[in-house]
Amino acid sequence: MKRFLLVFLLMAGYSYSSAQTETEKPAENNSQRTSQFSGRAADHFMIQLGYNGWAGSPDSLRTGGLNRTFNMYFMFDFPFKSDRRFSAAIGAGLGTDNMFFKKTSVDLRKYPLNFVHDSVSSYKKYKLATGYLEVPLELRFTSNPEKFNKSLKVALGIKVGTMIDAHTKAKFSRDREGYGGYTQKVKDKRNFNTTRLAGTIRVGYGAFSLFGTYQLNDFIRDGAGPNVKPYSIGLTVSGL
Repeated sequence: MKRFLLVFLLMAGYSYSSAQTETEKPAENNSQRTSQFSGRAADHFMIQLGYNGWAGSPDSLRTGGLNRTFNMYFMFDFPFKSDRRFSAAIGAGLGTDNMFFKKTSVDLRKYPLNFVHDSVSSYKKYKLATGYLEVPLELRFTSNPEKFNKSLKVALGIKVGTMIDAHTKAKFSRDREGYGGYTQKVKDKRNFNTTRLAGTIRVGYGAFSLFGTYQLNDFIRDGAGPNVKPYSIGLTVSGL
């Protein structure tokens, strides 16, 4: 996943430098102005940081800590010729979620998924982390398309993803045998639906917007665990 992040950032940097070169060219006629307008800054690069939770989580499932989500996408924006305030966007990127637990361990290697209340072991931190390669699609509205980064923005959409990672990470203060001071990591995707379909919304002004997502399909495979639906809310920083 770290290699993917590096490649993605390099691609974004190259696209940014190309966009800067294009916007520095002066407009000489109407056709050139139209071309530059279609290549305007339009949230081509988005970074999202927020809180994630599980809707429908049973009371017996003890989550805790600062559950968080981090997403980043590179998008292509296509303005509508009939009304430049509206556009459609499609892109690709990475979505990650981290869910933390209290006095609970999660055995990914068992079917069904085993959430075990553990009052013996002591954890500094215990989390379930998932990562997806995603394709987001948005229908966008901007109140002033000629000044995109000084405008009210609204976007509705969906994103489709494929799971590339699922693992638990436990930092032990003391395990059942009395040992501590070590970290245990277990990777296994067998109990999860590896395809994610989620609805999305963004509302904001300029480079900043609030976002929300809600997973529409099952997160855990049918019969492999509780029927929870991940959701997230947070801040988007966008540009280019």
